[in-house]
Amino acid sequence: RRHGVEPRISLITLGVEDLERSLRFYRDGLGLPTTWTPDKGVIFFKTRGTCLALYPFDKLAEDVDSKMRPKKPAFSGVALAYNRTR
Repeated sequence: RRHGVEPRISLITLGVEDLERSLRFYRDGLGLPTTWTPDKGVIFFKTRGTCLALYPFDKLAEDVDSKMRPKKPAFSGVALAYNRTR
């Protein structure tokens, strides 16, 4: 810990092919709350302690490196878990 502050991840951004379809999955399927719509170009879901963002895959790659033009692999090597407690 640095200066008594506990390190935390505050934002996770997923690159997605279809923003509208992804919005329906995370909002309607998983029940994550958002007020954002695809016309804003990005979707934010506020969860407890961490914000989950959906952003177009090609634009996210460009944010990382403007010369990058990656092809999306079948599996990116990342998994996120959503555990609901009652």
